[in-house]
Amino acid sequence: MSYPADNGGPGAERSLGQLVASATAEMSALVHDEIALAKAELRQDVKRGAMGGAAISVAGVFALFSLPVLSFAAAYGIHNLGLGLAWSFLIVGAAYLVLAGLLALLAVTKFKKVKPPERSIASAKQTAAVLGNAKPHPREATGRPIRPALPVKDDAEVVARSSA
Repeated sequence: MSYPADNGGPGAERSLGQLVASATAEMSALVHDEIALAKAELRQDVKRGAMGGAAISVAGVFALFSLPVLSFAAAYGIHNLGLGLAWSFLIVGAAYLVLAGLLALLAVTKFKKVKPPERSIASAKQTAAVLGNAKPHPREATGRPIRPALPVKDDAEVVARSSA
């Protein structure tokens, strides 16, 4: 592929300013393209996440609606084994209460293991103690800090330090 020399092709002599401008424009375009790509990927991930969330919600609704049906089926199944219908429903209800009790017991044991953030609290107390002991800078009436008096040094010491 041939480029005319005056058109900025590979064979053309370009100034440093033109090269910097070209590089800046190309970097800008590259950054814009990368941002557009990241936006497209994020949009696609959000769409997938939303679809997954909707699917799990619908699954939860179907599971909730199936619970009474399955409860009746279990009670009538027990009834077909020869037990009275009332006893069958009581057994299914008691099974749900036992399951609820076990889950509540599990929840209580998990909640008892929750502890306060001890390291964060200790760090905050340490920071408060340090800040409580800090002394503010003395201020004049104008609000500017008072400069401490500097010790006066003799010229020989200043010269000796500057030449060292």
